[in-house]
Amino acid sequence: MRAASHGHTPAFWSGVTITTVGVLLQLPSYFMARDMHYHLAGMPVTTEMAIGMVLLFVGVGVTTYSLFPRSRGRRPDLSRVSIAPLDDARIKPAHIGLLLVMAAAITIDVMKPTAFAFLVPGAAAEYGLRGPLNPTADALPVALYPLAGVTGIMIGSFVWGWLGDRIGRRASILLAAIIFIATSTCGTMPEFWMNLVTCLAMGLGVGGMLPLTFVLLTETVPRRHRGWMIVLIGSDIAGAYIIVSWLASTWAAPEAFGWRLLWLVGLPTGLILLLLNRWIPESPRFLIMHGRDEEARAVMRKYGATVVETQSELAVERDLNQGVRLVFSKPFLGLTAVVVLLGLSIGTTQFGFQQWMPSNLQRLGFSEVNASEILRNAAIIGFPFSVPIALLYGFWSSKKTVILMIALMGGSLATFAALGDQVAANRGLLYVLLVVPVWGISILNAVLAAYTAEIYPTVIRARTSGLSAGATKAGGVLILTLVITAVAVPSVRVTAAVGVIPMALALIALIAFGPETRHKQLERITAEELLSSADRSGTSRAAAVGD
Repeated sequence: MRAASHGHTPAFWSGVTITTVGVLLQLPSYFMARDMHYHLAGMPVTTEMAIGMVLLFVGVGVTTYSLFPRSRGRRPDLSRVSIAPLDDARIKPAHIGLLLVMAAAITIDVMKPTAFAFLVPGAAAEYGLRGPLNPTADALPVALYPLAGVTGIMIGSFVWGWLGDRIGRRASILLAAIIFIATSTCGTMPEFWMNLVTCLAMGLGVGGMLPLTFVLLTETVPRRHRGWMIVLIGSDIAGAYIIVSWLASTWAAPEAFGWRLLWLVGLPTGLILLLLNRWIPESPRFLIMHGRDEEARAVMRKYGATVVETQSELAVERDLNQGVRLVFSKPFLGLTAVVVLLGLSIGTTQFGFQQWMPSNLQRLGFSEVNASEILRNAAIIGFPFSVPIALLYGFWSSKKTVILMIALMGGSLATFAALGDQVAANRGLLYVLLVVPVWGISILNAVLAAYTAEIYPTVIRARTSGLSAGATKAGGVLILTLVITAVAVPSVRVTAAVGVIPMALALIALIAFGPETRHKQLERITAEELLSSADRSGTSRAAAVGD
């Protein structure tokens, strides 16, 4: 089974095995606490756990070594491989296989940050922390828990963005998967500070998976099907919410395996993703940009593209700087403003409104199980609406679809901000209003990830996708920090209102700078952006001369 692309396959699977054994050595302590409802707070670190922790570091280190290339691929002056046949190819079984595997990867990835909303009440009770259900407790705030994870995700988004452009999209995805496995031990840590450290590390892996899956799909799927397919697959963000809310109300309920199970599922899900790695190709565009033309030809043939030897469309990027400075340079500065502002609005909504909704529902009189069921049902009700949004993005207008989703989200949040706690008085109204932010924030996240992957050139596509994901988590860090410092109380009204402001600014920036990407080849989008920037510069110079 193919794993590493650079001749380190034995080392890769050795690292996976060592890491898995390290996790398994943590589990006996968890099961020993069965009679205490799986409460591990205050339990000592056993010899087996200590050995397992050492193995985790060794396993992740070996896997990381296996995925780095022996030498950095050169950037050719001018490739002779045309990417057009890949963009114009018919949908093949290989495309469907890639889409299904990437859907699984997105679901597994998003389950991690989503879990925070459902495990916070259990963690606060077990460790005696201050939270919405016990706001006067003289203890550390439970908000430190999601803050540690989200901070790790924010940092990981930037790191994995760099890795995606450095070692490849596929290798970076596999590296994130091994970190998923290693940090599933967040569910076995007996001390709160150990939970914080482990979940910070978990976030480092989670941060890069989502943007890189969208980048890989964007660079591989035919252009006429790219938009709707990617957004539809991205709707599995909502699917992750459904799975986690179901686990929280059944297997992870207090009377079952407890809140820690929401972390421990990282072991089997991470292994599943690694076993599916044979259906994950490297991006042909990345291979061409790094002088690996033969590998690019092989991938293109697999996806039904006839290799054509002519000047590559990627030549439009020949003179572009590969560094992060290009992200904030004149041709792309407006686009970056759109991405960052929309990312911040998503983050403040997801980790402000959505994060605290289970706790807020319990504060308003619902039981822990009922609160999870209400949110699960809201996600299920909204999930089918992902299909028309995907079709609108792919066949109507990418830019207008993003605007539509911002308007829907803004309207729902404004209503919650106006009604506040009164919304709980009517169960039917509560469901109607919850559907948009619970489902909508997931599909808006998918739309933003797809749009970001389309509007930047290949040389920085992974970095900018990481920037988009990082901005999303920066919004989460902001709102969680405000909660911890008690500047903002995590009520329904306040958390809804906070997300509206950056969303409105993002809408203005999108209208001003956002390009239309529907059915366009990625290199054509880049060429149009460069030409538009040159035209604006020429107009400015002409006006200056006229003055």
